[in-house]
Amino acid sequence: MIDIDGFALMIGLIAGAAVSALFFAGLAYGMRLAFGTNRPAAILLVSAGLRIVLLLAAGWFVANTGAWALGGFVVSFLLVRFAAISFARIEPTKEGPDGANS
Repeated sequence: MIDIDGFALMIGLIAGAAVSALFFAGLAYGMRLAFGTNRPAAILLVSAGLRIVLLLAAGWFVANTGAWALGGFVVSFLLVRFAAISFARIEPTKEGPDGANS
């Protein structure tokens, strides 16, 4: 029978939720900064690099706790990602009688 380490799983879920929230908050902040500059590619490149390195470093530390912690980390990241995408979804615009978007 499989022995589930509940404590490690909970550590992974909590750490994954915290790191993922910071990851997507950094994404939102980087996008806002990039839209306000004349060199958005540089801002987005630095933002993506920092966010990826920090996410992988946190995942590596969690993975040292055990496989159940890493599994919780991954599941938590996917749940926060789904929530962030659902929250950021753009509503379609309605067309006016003349065919223009309003």
